[in-house]
Amino acid sequence: MESELVLHNGGCHCKKVRWKVQAPISVIAWKCNCSDCSMRGNVHFVVPRQRFELLSDSNQFITTYTFGTHTAKHTFCKVCGITSFYTPRSNPDGIAVTLACLDPGTLSHVEIRHADGNNWEDFFHRSGIALQSKIHSSQ
Repeated sequence: MESELVLHNGGCHCKKVRWKVQAPISVIAWKCNCSDCSMRGNVHFVVPRQRFELLSDSNQFITTYTFGTHTAKHTFCKVCGITSFYTPRSNPDGIAVTLACLDPGTLSHVEIRHADGNNWEDFFHRSGIALQSKIHSSQ
């Protein structure tokens, strides 16, 4: 879903972690059934790392959890426990932004797709998700 880039803001529940991200006004978001995402009810979209910026002193309120391959870096707020963004296994060169953690008003459309994290290798190879953390010449 290619569309114009806009600045989206967001963060965690207690607002200690705040960030901004350049992303289209129309995004593809992934609802994953892996052991971590399914427990958190996570729905996220992926952006190139260069388009994500952590604001002010947010870094001091972040801690990280890893498991399995340790490729994914599940970051969450030390104060409220919310994962507003993280580095996904599918896109270690990108950032997964938690859809529910965006400030309202900057998205025009969200297409939610199923990410089969329980069959990760097959999903990864057939989904095209790896391309979502790449900057394309039209963006």
